[in-house]
Parts: sequence; C-alpha cells; structure tokens
Amino acid sequence: MSFDALPLDKGIAASRQRIEAMERLLERAIVLPGLNRPLGLDAILGLVPVVGDIAAAALGSYIIWEARNLGLSRFQMARMMGNVGFDALLGFVPLVGDAADFLFRSNTRNLRIIRKHLDKHHPSTVTVEG
Repeated sequence: MSFDALPLDKGIAASRQRIEAMERLLERAIVLPGLNRPLGLDAILGLVPVVGDIAAAALGSYIIWEARNLGLSRFQMARMMGNVGFDALLGFVPLVGDAADFLFRSNTRNLRIIRKHLDKHHPSTVTVEG
C-alpha cells in the first residue's frame, strides 16, 4: 500500500494502517541483496551522525502519538517511549548504533505492542498479511 492511499480518518482501522505503513517504512522498506535482511529509513538515517538519529526518533514518535490516540495504557506508552529512547541512545554511539539498527527494531517492537492492544480491544481491525 502506498502512502497516498492511506486513509486519513480518525477510525481505529485507519490508524492501524497508518502505524503499520510507518513501521514498514522505518524498519522494512527494502531488503538488502545478499544478506536478505530488511532495511528501513531508521537504519539509513542512523548513518547520519546525531541529526539522523534525532530524525529517526522523531519519526518513531509518530507511532507513539498514534498509539496515544488509540488509548493504550500508560505502561504500554512508557514501554514504547523506552524502545524509541533506547534506540536513539544506541544511535549516538558510532558503529554500535548502526549495528543496533539491524538488531534492535524499536518501531517493530512498538507495532507489536499496538497490535496486541488492538487485537484484544478492537478485534474487527485485525489484518491478515499474506
């Protein structure tokens, strides 16, 4: 699904689609040939010292903002903020941060938290990936 086709309404299903699209952009936009590992904008931005890590954290914060609008608990929100914060802090360490972008995917972890919440409280929004 392209970004221009994403729904802009305030519905839960629309919000879920936007969150999943953002996670896909940040963590799995392309697959590295030869390594067969997904790579996203988060890892690419992480190659730019300081500014790139701040931009990646800001984009990851969009997912948290959407989650707040979905009514996730304070504990879930704190976990999500911790994931993005930890990823950003790792990013400030040269080389370690770049490697961590392949191993610690904060946006994928946050998507998992959101999906678990939505599957429990709004089962009609469940999407089947194929």
